[in-house]
Amino acid sequence: MALSKIQISSLADNTIHGRRNLVIGGCMRIAQRGTSFDLGNASIKYPVDRFLVQDQYSGTGNATVSQSTTAPDGFQNSLKIDVTTADTSLDASDVYKIEHRIEGLDIAQLNYGTSAAKTVTLSFYIRSNKTGNTQVALNNSNNDRAYIATFTIDSANTWERKELTIPGSTDGTWNSDNQTGLRLRWGSFGSNYQTSTLNQWITDSSAYVSQANSRNDSPINFFDSTDNELYITGVQLEVNSKATPFEMLSYGETLQLCQRYFSHSGDGGQAGFVHSLYASNDAYGNFSFPIPMRANPTVTMKSSGRNLYSAGASITIVSFSAQNINKHNFQHRAACIGATAGRAAHVDVDFNTRFYEADAEL
Repeated sequence: MALSKIQISSLADNTIHGRRNLVIGGCMRIAQRGTSFDLGNASIKYPVDRFLVQDQYSGTGNATVSQSTTAPDGFQNSLKIDVTTADTSLDASDVYKIEHRIEGLDIAQLNYGTSAAKTVTLSFYIRSNKTGNTQVALNNSNNDRAYIATFTIDSANTWERKELTIPGSTDGTWNSDNQTGLRLRWGSFGSNYQTSTLNQWITDSSAYVSQANSRNDSPINFFDSTDNELYITGVQLEVNSKATPFEMLSYGETLQLCQRYFSHSGDGGQAGFVHSLYASNDAYGNFSFPIPMRANPTVTMKSSGRNLYSAGASITIVSFSAQNINKHNFQHRAACIGATAGRAAHVDVDFNTRFYEADAEL
């Protein structure tokens, strides 16, 4: 019996092998910091891991940003912006953005800034009550190289998948280390951040148009009414000239990838015991992060309801602090009253609240 030929070239063209997606957390399933926030002015909020939302220059609009269970088939979650205070006319300096930052180590393979720069395809699902033309921007870390890719939201309150193929950038400076390599930006932007040069790589030393919207056909202002909602999920950036199906990793794998940038001690309900040893009047212990972090993180001690015991006696803890922080672990210090130097002790931590948060975001 003759064997049929396997269409190897077709398989290669479709690129259905694993680890295609340069975006971490594009399924919006991981939300370690919390699932709903008031956007407020200027501060960055992460309603889902690795995707920030920001009113960068204190515009008059506001929104609730959250991890939503409204999602297209095959997905559980999306990132949602629900406008609570309208900004009906954007000032020139207004910037309302969703942004994802990709580490330089992960975009090094793109060869950006050289003649060997590779073509990529960005795909994502988007839904809004607003319809019309809008954009997504790709930017380098210096904000002096950008590609403003245009697309249209065709139908209100309907999930639509967008696929945008983008040639590689052959010039500019592109990080290939553990710093920001590439930014993806969606949103609504004032005239200072707009450009009429679309669907091609542009250079702008002022960095204004490099985080731009565009001036084509009255681009959508997603903040012009409190009736407005915007959802996004299934974000994928891959080395290819066509989009492939979204690469859905397991929950555990996605969580571990996100923990390189943010991690915490966990929310529980049970008490944890940390064995320590007195030095002077203070107790010391060590915590290891779930996986090595991108860089030495900022560690914030969060826990309340803690007690320290030594030689059968309860000791008052004044405060917890973190020191000797590196990518792998940190030392916690419990400042105490009435402790005796040299004695062993244990710290009773109430994990109903978090003991620590470690942030190494780009």
